Formats: sequence, structure tokens, C-alpha cells
Amino acid sequence: MQGTETKTISEEEKLILAAQANRNHFQPLYEKYYTQILKFVYQRVTTKDDAHDITQQVFIQAMLSLEKYELRGFPFSSWLYRIAINELNQAFRKNEKQRGVNLEEKHLKDIAEEMNEGGIEEKERVLLDALTTLDEEDFQLVEMRFFEKRAFKEIGEILNVTEANAKMKLYRILDKLKPVLEKNLKMC
Repeated sequence: MQGTETKTISEEEKLILAAQANRNHFQPLYEKYYTQILKFVYQRVTTKDDAHDITQQVFIQAMLSLEKYELRGFPFSSWLYRIAINELNQAFRKNEKQRGVNLEEKHLKDIAEEMNEGGIEEKERVLLDALTTLDEEDFQLVEMRFFEKRAFKEIGEILNVTEANAKMKLYRILDKLKPVLEKNLKMC
């Protein structure tokens, strides 16, 4: 007789499977992730109303597409973040809304430390200006790593790239920011 392996199903997987079987069971997933996704969206838009509207769309899309979700060992939230990024991009294109940047001072310091830029406290505005030169995809990667403190593995899952690719992209972005920062610092 061959040994049978039993796979332990996590609580999250149980919630997902229940919601896939019957959409009426989607509410626990909504309640578990709503605040997290709202914060993610709000960091990228200028008003709370926009953040709530886009977050609502994220969960509508998630519920409508739930049967397409596959359990692959990543948190359900990674899939929701991917939907949120798509909804944000669609909102920016459709309504020509400007991307917002809602940062805390510590986020700028974290980026400066990673770039080995000492004494940035008085030059945070310069760093913020440099960040605005990034295209949307690069800015999202910086946000996820430094503002949301996501691991490269999760960033890779959200962006549908490998962990190594996410890391490489981030460090290329930081290298791209250095000359902009240096130029702007000389102007101060």
C-alpha cells in the first residue's frame, strides 16, 4: 500500500474554495482584504472618494473572476493587488486622473538608505521630485518595496515576474534615479 499524502488546506484556501463554489461566500474574503487593498489604492490616488470607488471595482472584478483564480502557493492578496493595479491604470487612462503619492517621511528615508544617499533628511523634496520622473510601472515597484514593505517574492507574484526579476528591476530603477537625484541636489 502506498502512503497517502494529505495536503493541509489553509483557512484562506477554504475561504477561496467556498467563494468559488458559491459567490455568496465571498464576503469573508472581502472583509479580510478590503482595508489592505483600500490603503494600497489610496497611496496612488489623490482623493479618498477615488480610492473607495476603485477599491469597490477591484472587489467586483475579483468576485466576477473568482473562478479563474488558481491556488498556487501565493496569498490571495497578490491576486487582488494585480487586479487593483489594473483598475488603477484603467482609472488613470479613462478619467485622466493624476497619480497620487501619499507618502510618509520614513518611506523617503528607506529609499535614500537603499541608494546609499546619506543626509537626505533635508533633501526629501528632491527625492520626491525624482520619484515623479518614474513611469507608472517603475513607481509601483518602488511603492511596493519601500512604502508597503513587500518581499521581492510577493512583488514578483503581483507583477507576474520572477523574484529575481523583481529585485533586478528595482535596483535598475534605483540606479536610474541616482543621476536625477544628483542633478537636483546640485541645484539646491
